[in-house]
Amino acid sequence: MNAENKVFELTEELLGSCELCPRKCKVNRLAGEVGFCRIGSEAVVASVGPHFGEESVLVGSGGSGTIFLAGCNLGCSFCQNFDISHSNEGVETRPKEMAELMLGLERRGCENVNFVTPSHVAVRIAEAVGIARRGGLKVPIVYNCGGYESVGTLEGLAELVDIYMPDFKFADGRVAERLCEAGDYPEVCKAALKEMHRQVGDLQIENGLATGGLLVRHLVLPNGLAGSEEVLEFLAKEISTNTFVNVMGQYRPCFRAGEFGEIARMPSREEISTAKDYARRLGLRLAE
Repeated sequence: MNAENKVFELTEELLGSCELCPRKCKVNRLAGEVGFCRIGSEAVVASVGPHFGEESVLVGSGGSGTIFLAGCNLGCSFCQNFDISHSNEGVETRPKEMAELMLGLERRGCENVNFVTPSHVAVRIAEAVGIARRGGLKVPIVYNCGGYESVGTLEGLAELVDIYMPDFKFADGRVAERLCEAGDYPEVCKAALKEMHRQVGDLQIENGLATGGLLVRHLVLPNGLAGSEEVLEFLAKEISTNTFVNVMGQYRPCFRAGEFGEIARMPSREEISTAKDYARRLGLRLAE
C-alpha cells in the first residue's frame, strides 16, 4: 500500500478518527464515540447461523454461515433488514470471539462465512479473519455489503476476503441522497466494485459452489428509481461481461418506505423481467 493510502491500513488506530467508510465521520470510536453507523470500537453481532436464503452458489448443502452485524454505514430508508442494520442491538464481540464463531460455523458444515453489513467494522473483521485462518478456517470469506465502501479500506482487506458480494443500489446520486443521504453513492460504488474485481476477479464456481470472486446484487425498485439499465451497463462494460449478478425482485415497502411515495409499492413483474432481460442481453451471468 502506498504512503497516500497508509491511513487506511486496517489497524485499531484507525478507529481513533474513523474514516473506514465514505462518510468519514472522524469520531473517536476507541473513546466510545459513534458516528453514522452507531457502533463503537467493537463489532456487535446480532445473529449467527447457517442461512439457506442466499444465492444457490453460496448455500450448497450446509448453508451460508451468516454473521449479521448490527449497524450500517448506509442507512437506506427502505431497508429490508432494518431491525438489525438500523439498530445497535446484539452482543459486542471481540476479534478472538468472532474467530471462534467463524470456526463454529465451519464445524456445523456451512459452506462459507458470510459477514452481513461489515463495512463499519472492517478493522475487527480483518483481525478476526486472521485469527480464524491461523486457527485452521478453510471455508471462503464472504463480504456482503451495501456497496458504499472506501477503496482504501477494501485495499486493507485484500487477501482476506474471498468473495465480495456488494449491492449496486442506485445509478442516480439524487435518488441515493433522498433515500440514503448518500448523494455520492454511484461514484463511490463504481470505484469500490472496480477495486473488488481487481482483487478477486470474476466469480469462480466449483461443484456448484462459489470459491472466490465478485457477485453483485441489484435490487429492482419501482418506477425505475434504481437505474437498473445504467447499473447493468456499468457491470458489463467497466467490470466484466462475466460478472455474476443477482437482479432481485423481492423489494417490499418496509421501514420508512411509506414516507416516499415513489417507493411505496412493489415493483411490477414487467419492471423486474425488463431488468433481467436487459442483463441477459448484455451477456451478464444471472444468479438466483
